[in-house]
Amino acid sequence: MLMERKNFLKIAGLASVSVSTPGLVKAMLLQSEPRAKSLFDISLAEWSLHRHIFDGKIDHLEFAETTKNEFGITAVEYVNQFFTDKVNDPSYLDEMNSRCDDLGVEQLLIMVDGEGDLAVTDQQKRIEAVENHYKWVEAAEYLGCHSIRVNTYGDGSPHEQKQAAVDGLGRLAEFAKDYGINIIVENHGGYSSDAQWLGEVMRQVAMDNCGTLPDFGNFCIKREGGARWEGECVEEYDRYQGVKEMMPFAKGVSAKSYAFDKRGQETTIDFKKMIQIIHEAGYNGYIGIEYEGDALSEFEGIKATKKLLLDIRAQLDAG
Repeated sequence: MLMERKNFLKIAGLASVSVSTPGLVKAMLLQSEPRAKSLFDISLAEWSLHRHIFDGKIDHLEFAETTKNEFGITAVEYVNQFFTDKVNDPSYLDEMNSRCDDLGVEQLLIMVDGEGDLAVTDQQKRIEAVENHYKWVEAAEYLGCHSIRVNTYGDGSPHEQKQAAVDGLGRLAEFAKDYGINIIVENHGGYSSDAQWLGEVMRQVAMDNCGTLPDFGNFCIKREGGARWEGECVEEYDRYQGVKEMMPFAKGVSAKSYAFDKRGQETTIDFKKMIQIIHEAGYNGYIGIEYEGDALSEFEGIKATKKLLLDIRAQLDAG
Protein backbone atom coordinates (compact mmCIF):
# COMPACT_ATOMS: atom_id res chain seq x y z
CA MET A 1 0.00 0.00 0.00
CA LEU A 2 2.80 2.42 0.90
CA MET A 3 4.69 1.60 -2.30
CA GLU A 4 1.50 2.15 -4.27
CA ARG A 5 1.14 5.57 -2.66
CA LYS A 6 4.76 6.41 -3.44
CA ASN A 7 4.27 5.51 -7.08
CA PHE A 8 1.06 7.53 -7.25
CA LEU A 9 2.76 10.62 -5.90
CA LYS A 10 5.65 10.28 -8.32
CA ILE A 11 3.43 9.64 -11.33
CA ALA A 12 1.11 12.51 -10.42
CA GLY A 13 4.09 14.81 -9.97
CA LEU A 14 5.75 13.91 -13.25
CA ALA A 15 2.49 14.16 -15.16
CA SER A 16 2.00 17.78 -14.15
CA VAL A 17 5.54 18.73 -13.31
CA SER A 18 5.35 22.39 -14.21
CA VAL A 19 2.27 23.14 -12.13
CA SER A 20 1.52 20.78 -9.30
CA THR A 21 4.84 19.51 -7.99
CA PRO A 22 7.47 22.23 -8.20
CA GLY A 23 8.93 20.88 -4.96
CA LEU A 24 10.04 17.72 -6.73
CA VAL A 25 11.48 19.66 -9.66
CA LYS A 26 13.29 22.01 -7.29
CA ALA A 27 14.79 19.09 -5.38
CA MET A 28 16.07 17.51 -8.61
CA LEU A 29 17.61 20.78 -9.77
CA LEU A 30 19.26 21.42 -6.42
CA GLN A 31 20.82 17.96 -6.47
CA SER A 32 22.33 18.56 -9.92
CA GLU A 33 23.18 22.25 -9.54
CA PRO A 34 24.55 23.00 -6.05
CA ARG A 35 24.02 26.61 -5.04
CA ALA A 36 27.02 28.71 -4.02
CA LYS A 37 26.92 29.46 -0.31
CA SER A 38 28.48 31.82 2.17
CA LEU A 39 29.31 30.51 5.65
CA PHE A 40 25.67 29.57 6.09
CA ASP A 41 22.21 30.46 4.86
CA ILE A 42 19.21 31.32 7.04
CA SER A 43 15.87 29.54 7.16
CA LEU A 44 12.84 29.96 9.40
CA ALA A 45 11.32 27.24 11.57
CA GLU A 46 7.52 27.40 11.57
CA TRP A 47 7.44 26.99 15.34
CA SER A 48 8.74 30.57 15.60
CA LEU A 49 5.21 31.64 14.60
CA HIS A 50 3.28 29.01 16.55
CA ARG A 51 1.30 31.55 18.58
CA HIS A 52 0.14 33.34 15.43
CA ILE A 53 -0.80 30.04 13.81
CA PHE A 54 -2.59 28.64 16.87
CA ASP A 55 -4.48 31.92 17.23
CA GLY A 56 -5.56 31.79 13.60
CA LYS A 57 -3.71 34.98 12.66
CA ILE A 58 -1.62 33.09 10.10
CA ASP A 59 -2.67 29.97 8.22
CA HIS A 60 -0.15 27.25 7.53
CA LEU A 61 -0.47 27.95 3.80
CA GLU A 62 0.55 31.56 4.49
CA PHE A 63 3.75 30.60 6.30
CA ALA A 64 5.99 30.73 3.23
CA GLU A 65 4.58 34.09 2.13
CA THR A 66 5.03 35.54 5.61
CA THR A 67 8.57 34.19 5.77
CA LYS A 68 9.53 35.79 2.46
CA ASN A 69 7.65 39.10 2.69
CA GLU A 70 7.99 39.89 6.39
CA PHE A 71 11.50 38.60 7.08
CA GLY A 72 13.24 38.34 3.71
CA ILE A 73 13.95 34.65 4.30
CA THR A 74 13.61 32.20 1.42
CA ALA A 75 13.75 28.78 3.10
CA VAL A 76 11.23 27.21 5.48
CA GLU A 77 11.12 24.39 8.01
CA TYR A 78 7.66 23.02 8.66
CA VAL A 79 6.00 21.68 11.82
CA ASN A 80 3.82 18.64 11.12
CA GLN A 81 1.04 19.47 13.57
CA PHE A 82 0.05 22.48 11.46
CA PHE A 83 -1.01 20.28 8.54
CA THR A 84 -1.45 16.81 10.04
CA ASP A 85 -4.93 16.43 8.56
CA LYS A 86 -3.63 17.32 5.08
CA VAL A 87 -0.55 15.10 4.85
CA ASN A 88 -2.40 12.55 2.69
CA ASP A 89 -4.01 15.18 0.47
CA PRO A 90 -1.95 15.66 -2.74
CA SER A 91 -3.99 18.73 -3.71
CA TYR A 92 -3.01 20.46 -0.45
CA LEU A 93 0.65 19.52 -0.89
CA ASP A 94 0.41 20.79 -4.46
CA GLU A 95 -0.79 24.13 -3.10
CA MET A 96 2.17 24.27 -0.71
CA ASN A 97 4.51 23.52 -3.61
CA SER A 98 2.87 26.06 -5.89
CA ARG A 99 3.03 28.87 -3.36
CA CYS A 100 6.66 28.22 -2.51
CA ASP A 101 7.60 27.95 -6.17
CA ASP A 102 5.89 31.27 -6.95
CA LEU A 103 7.70 32.92 -4.04
CA GLY A 104 11.09 31.33 -4.70
CA VAL A 105 11.01 29.73 -1.24
CA GLU A 106 12.79 26.43 -0.59
CA GLN A 107 11.12 23.79 1.59
CA LEU A 108 13.80 22.17 3.73
CA LEU A 109 12.34 19.82 6.29
CA ILE A 110 9.34 18.78 8.37
CA MET A 111 9.60 18.61 12.17
CA VAL A 112 7.54 15.59 13.17
CA ASP A 113 6.00 15.13 16.62
CA GLY A 114 3.15 13.06 18.02
CA GLU A 115 3.60 9.97 15.87
CA GLY A 116 4.80 7.60 18.59
CA ASP A 117 8.07 6.93 20.37
CA LEU A 118 10.84 5.63 18.12
CA ALA A 119 12.92 4.47 21.11
CA VAL A 120 10.26 2.68 23.13
CA THR A 121 11.49 -0.73 24.29
CA ASP A 122 8.27 -2.52 23.28
CA GLN A 123 9.08 -3.66 19.75
CA GLN A 124 5.49 -3.70 18.52
CA LYS A 125 4.92 -0.12 19.67
CA ARG A 126 8.26 0.93 18.21
CA ILE A 127 7.46 -0.54 14.80
CA GLU A 128 4.05 1.12 14.89
CA ALA A 129 5.76 4.46 15.60
CA VAL A 130 8.18 3.89 12.72
CA GLU A 131 5.30 3.18 10.34
CA ASN A 132 3.42 6.26 11.59
CA HIS A 133 6.31 8.34 10.24
CA TYR A 134 6.14 6.86 6.74
CA LYS A 135 3.56 9.37 5.53
CA TRP A 136 5.82 12.25 6.57
CA VAL A 137 8.72 10.78 4.61
CA GLU A 138 6.45 10.60 1.57
CA ALA A 139 5.22 14.14 2.11
CA ALA A 140 8.78 15.41 2.52
CA GLU A 141 9.76 13.91 -0.82
CA TYR A 142 6.67 15.39 -2.48
CA LEU A 143 7.52 18.86 -1.13
CA GLY A 144 11.18 18.65 -2.14
CA CYS A 145 12.42 18.63 1.46
CA HIS A 146 15.70 16.95 2.37
CA SER A 147 14.71 15.65 5.83
CA ILE A 148 12.16 14.97 8.49
CA ARG A 149 13.11 15.74 12.08
CA VAL A 150 12.12 13.01 14.53
CA ASN A 151 12.45 12.36 18.27
CA THR A 152 14.07 9.51 20.17
CA TYR A 153 11.68 9.37 23.09
CA GLY A 154 11.27 6.03 24.82
CA ASP A 155 11.64 4.20 28.10
CA GLY A 156 14.06 2.02 30.01
CA SER A 157 17.67 2.57 30.98
CA PRO A 158 20.00 4.70 28.85
CA HIS A 159 21.40 1.53 27.27
CA GLU A 160 17.97 0.01 26.61
CA GLN A 161 16.67 3.20 25.10
CA LYS A 162 19.82 3.54 23.01
CA GLN A 163 19.35 0.08 21.52
CA ALA A 164 15.69 0.82 20.85
CA ALA A 165 16.59 4.14 19.21
CA VAL A 166 19.16 2.45 16.96
CA ASP A 167 16.52 -0.03 15.85
CA GLY A 168 13.73 2.53 15.38
CA LEU A 169 15.88 5.05 13.52
CA GLY A 170 17.48 2.33 11.43
CA ARG A 171 14.12 0.98 10.31
CA LEU A 172 12.85 4.45 9.44
CA ALA A 173 16.05 5.49 7.68
CA GLU A 174 15.96 2.30 5.62
CA PHE A 175 12.43 3.18 4.46
CA ALA A 176 13.35 6.82 3.82
CA LYS A 177 16.43 5.89 1.80
CA ASP A 178 14.30 5.00 -1.23
CA TYR A 179 12.74 8.49 -1.09
CA GLY A 180 16.01 10.37 -0.80
CA ILE A 181 14.96 11.69 2.63
CA ASN A 182 17.15 12.09 5.72
CA ILE A 183 15.98 11.11 9.19
CA ILE A 184 17.44 13.65 11.61
CA VAL A 185 17.25 13.79 15.40
CA GLU A 186 17.15 17.00 17.39
CA ASN A 187 18.31 17.31 20.98
CA HIS A 188 14.75 17.56 22.21
CA GLY A 189 14.71 16.47 25.83
CA GLY A 190 15.51 13.21 27.59
CA TYR A 191 18.52 11.23 26.45
CA SER A 192 18.49 12.95 23.06
CA SER A 193 19.82 16.00 24.93
CA ASP A 194 22.87 13.97 25.99
CA ALA A 195 25.09 14.52 22.96
CA GLN A 196 27.38 11.60 23.80
CA TRP A 197 24.38 9.26 23.99
CA LEU A 198 22.99 10.60 20.72
CA GLY A 199 26.38 10.42 19.01
CA GLU A 200 26.65 6.75 19.94
CA VAL A 201 23.17 6.16 18.50
CA MET A 202 24.28 7.78 15.24
CA ARG A 203 27.46 5.71 15.08
CA GLN A 204 25.51 2.49 15.65
CA VAL A 205 22.83 3.31 13.07
CA ALA A 206 25.67 4.14 10.64
CA MET A 207 23.47 5.20 7.71
CA ASP A 208 24.21 8.14 5.43
CA ASN A 209 20.63 9.38 5.64
CA CYS A 210 20.44 9.37 9.44
CA GLY A 211 21.85 12.38 11.26
CA THR A 212 21.27 15.15 13.75
CA LEU A 213 19.71 18.60 13.98
CA PRO A 214 21.72 20.40 16.68
CA ASP A 215 19.58 22.96 18.53
CA PHE A 216 21.18 25.78 20.52
CA GLY A 217 18.69 25.12 23.35
CA ASN A 218 16.96 21.94 24.55
CA PHE A 219 19.89 20.44 26.45
CA CYS A 220 17.90 19.52 29.55
CA ILE A 221 18.22 15.76 30.06
CA LYS A 222 16.06 15.47 33.18
CA ARG A 223 13.43 17.67 34.81
CA GLU A 224 12.00 17.71 38.30
CA GLY A 225 9.27 15.11 38.59
CA GLY A 226 10.33 13.37 35.39
CA ALA A 227 8.19 15.56 33.12
CA ARG A 228 9.35 16.01 29.53
CA TRP A 229 8.92 19.79 29.28
CA GLU A 230 7.46 21.17 32.52
CA GLY A 231 9.39 21.68 35.75
CA GLU A 232 12.86 22.77 36.72
CA CYS A 233 15.79 21.20 34.91
CA VAL A 234 17.86 19.08 37.30
CA GLU A 235 20.33 17.64 34.78
CA GLU A 236 21.59 19.65 31.82
CA TYR A 237 24.22 19.00 29.18
CA ASP A 238 26.67 21.76 28.28
CA ARG A 239 25.09 23.35 25.21
CA TYR A 240 28.35 24.30 23.50
CA GLN A 241 29.94 20.91 24.01
CA GLY A 242 26.67 19.31 22.94
CA VAL A 243 26.49 21.18 19.64
CA LYS A 244 30.17 20.44 18.99
CA GLU A 245 29.60 16.72 19.52
CA MET A 246 26.48 16.67 17.32
CA MET A 247 27.99 18.56 14.38
CA PRO A 248 29.76 15.58 12.76
CA PHE A 249 26.30 14.13 12.06
CA ALA A 250 24.46 17.41 11.38
CA LYS A 251 22.23 17.86 8.35
CA GLY A 252 20.75 21.09 9.68
CA VAL A 253 21.12 23.47 12.63
CA SER A 254 18.46 25.18 14.77
CA ALA A 255 19.30 28.60 16.20
CA LYS A 256 17.07 28.71 19.27
CA SER A 257 16.66 32.18 20.74
CA TYR A 258 14.80 33.54 23.76
CA ALA A 259 15.72 37.15 24.62
CA PHE A 260 18.01 39.97 23.53
CA ASP A 261 19.81 42.84 25.25
CA LYS A 262 20.04 46.43 24.01
CA ARG A 263 23.07 45.56 21.88
CA GLY A 264 21.09 42.86 20.05
CA GLN A 265 22.95 39.98 21.72
CA GLU A 266 21.05 36.87 22.79
CA THR A 267 21.09 36.83 26.61
CA THR A 268 20.84 33.05 27.14
CA ILE A 269 23.16 31.73 24.44
CA ASP A 270 26.48 32.99 23.10
CA PHE A 271 25.53 32.97 19.42
CA LYS A 272 28.99 33.91 18.21
CA LYS A 273 30.50 30.98 20.09
CA MET A 274 27.88 28.66 18.63
CA ILE A 275 28.43 29.87 15.07
CA GLN A 276 32.18 29.49 15.49
CA ILE A 277 31.67 25.85 16.58
CA ILE A 278 29.48 25.26 13.54
CA HIS A 279 31.97 26.99 11.23
CA GLU A 280 34.90 24.98 12.58
CA ALA A 281 32.92 21.79 11.92
CA GLY A 282 32.87 22.71 8.23
CA TYR A 283 29.12 23.20 8.06
CA ASN A 284 27.80 25.71 5.51
CA GLY A 285 24.16 24.70 5.16
CA TYR A 286 21.08 26.37 6.57
CA ILE A 287 20.72 27.60 10.13
CA GLY A 288 17.06 27.75 11.06
CA ILE A 289 15.72 30.54 13.27
CA GLU A 290 13.53 29.19 16.08
CA TYR A 291 12.47 32.05 18.34
CA GLU A 292 10.75 30.96 21.57
CA GLY A 293 10.88 34.10 23.68
CA ASP A 294 8.19 36.16 25.40
CA ALA A 295 9.77 39.61 25.80
CA LEU A 296 9.57 40.34 22.07
CA SER A 297 6.70 39.48 19.76
CA GLU A 298 7.24 36.55 17.44
CA PHE A 299 7.83 38.90 14.50
CA GLU A 300 10.32 41.05 16.40
CA GLY A 301 12.06 38.02 17.90
CA ILE A 302 12.55 36.50 14.45
CA LYS A 303 13.94 39.79 13.13
CA ALA A 304 16.31 40.13 16.09
CA THR A 305 17.60 36.59 15.62
CA LYS A 306 18.12 37.11 11.91
CA LYS A 307 20.02 40.36 12.49
CA LEU A 308 22.29 38.70 15.03
CA LEU A 309 23.02 35.81 12.68
CA LEU A 310 23.77 38.18 9.81
CA ASP A 311 26.05 40.32 11.99
CA ILE A 312 28.04 37.27 13.07
CA ARG A 313 28.22 35.95 9.52
CA ALA A 314 29.54 39.30 8.31
CA GLN A 315 32.20 39.29 11.04
CA LEU A 316 33.33 35.78 10.12
CA ASP A 317 33.28 36.58 6.40
CA ALA A 318 35.46 39.61 7.05
CA GLY A 319 37.81 37.80 9.40
